[in-house]
Amino acid sequence: MIDTLRLTAEGAKELLDRREVSGPELFAAYLEAIGERDPELHCYLHVCEDSGGDGIPIALKDVIGTRGIPTTAGSKILRGYVPVYDATVVARCKEHGLRVLGKTNTDEFAMGSSTENSAYGPSRNPWDPARVPGGSGGGSAAAVSAGLAPWALGSDTGGSIKQPSALCGNVGLRPTYGTVSRYGIVAFASSLDQVGPVAKNVRDCAYLYSIIAGRDPCDTTTVESPPVELPHRDDLKGVRVGVPVELNEHEAIEPGVRHAVERAIALCRDLGAEVGECSLPRSVDFGLPCYYLIAPAEASSNLARYDGVRYGHRSPHAEDRLAMYENTRDEGFGDEPKRRILVGTYALSAGYYDAYYGQAQKVRTVIAREHAEAFERFDLLVTPTSPSVAFALGGRTADPLAMYASDLLTIPSCMAGLPGLNIPCGLSDGLPVGLQLIGPQFAENMLFRVGHALEQAIGFDVVPERLR
Repeated sequence: MIDTLRLTAEGAKELLDRREVSGPELFAAYLEAIGERDPELHCYLHVCEDSGGDGIPIALKDVIGTRGIPTTAGSKILRGYVPVYDATVVARCKEHGLRVLGKTNTDEFAMGSSTENSAYGPSRNPWDPARVPGGSGGGSAAAVSAGLAPWALGSDTGGSIKQPSALCGNVGLRPTYGTVSRYGIVAFASSLDQVGPVAKNVRDCAYLYSIIAGRDPCDTTTVESPPVELPHRDDLKGVRVGVPVELNEHEAIEPGVRHAVERAIALCRDLGAEVGECSLPRSVDFGLPCYYLIAPAEASSNLARYDGVRYGHRSPHAEDRLAMYENTRDEGFGDEPKRRILVGTYALSAGYYDAYYGQAQKVRTVIAREHAEAFERFDLLVTPTSPSVAFALGGRTADPLAMYASDLLTIPSCMAGLPGLNIPCGLSDGLPVGLQLIGPQFAENMLFRVGHALEQAIGFDVVPERLR
């Protein structure tokens, strides 16, 4: 019997290579697990009965376009939309024999921090189904945590891979902006969106990143990235680790989270790293408001295409063309996309562009420079990934500002286009705590090395206690 709760992607590959299990048998084992546990967790919006290929199964966040498989971005406005081509990352996965298990739940258009904004209902955290799995990629993170996929792809705009990985006890990578193609991805904020892997351990995360990374002629923002090195060392000798004071001592960080992260920082020293403090004051003070001007502005532009004319939902309740546009968008979009479209359109409007969007872009440059100065002294930075562990379903839905603050610690490095890796570093009140490792551009191999060494030293059991 295949134990999907503990099976890693690397372990699955070894089983396949040794012919101890066939591709269809492995795929069937995950389908069985999905049938058993997903009715409670609601990780998937669509499950594939047979997607071809004979390799390792993979789950895909439902903002990633898949030929012949529904892609809704968690929105009513795309209900029933079936792409006629694969996103580049999907094509690359298929080239390596990976089999698509299904499409995972997401906050609508990847806008949210809890997956509660999905038009198809929230996902639940495998560690405690009364709590959120994070967002926007909560479905992918919960699926990996619950053994419903050995690994998954998500997308990260301001923390949508790192934060749910933290809340579900996974490893998740937001790569350097431009190292992974966005072709075929439903766009939210084009200068921020980035696809990345979610996995049970760092080696799996690095392996999946090696499959999807690289220049793509269909996406002119992509660049060549350094070859991926699968991590194997268990020491941190020669590594300089920076601890940003403002991101580690912020008042929003729960005591249990703070203690687990402090233990992980102490482990860095024990493993031979040089650890010192640094400061990112502007990133903390202005990161969140800067993000919530730039991201909604770009969203208002990207979401203008959903007008009922070409694809997706079209309102039948309209007497003329203008009414059709208005009713289609009113019926198709949920509250959060509407909120961000309104904010973004205002920020881009005549007379306000320079004061809001233009000013935010200048602040973004300041945030990038502040990080660059820190990397003159350090190889990477460490912070908590999320200020809290998983919070209760419905606990923040009535307060959008409280929900936005969930990404307080992940947003600054995203604004700077930097890679970030979440690894689980302990428990607080029986729930996973995430450690965020931030590197300079193209430093994914350094993040993998440090993450792997800490992972081995911490010995975190990634299987939720209630499922063991």
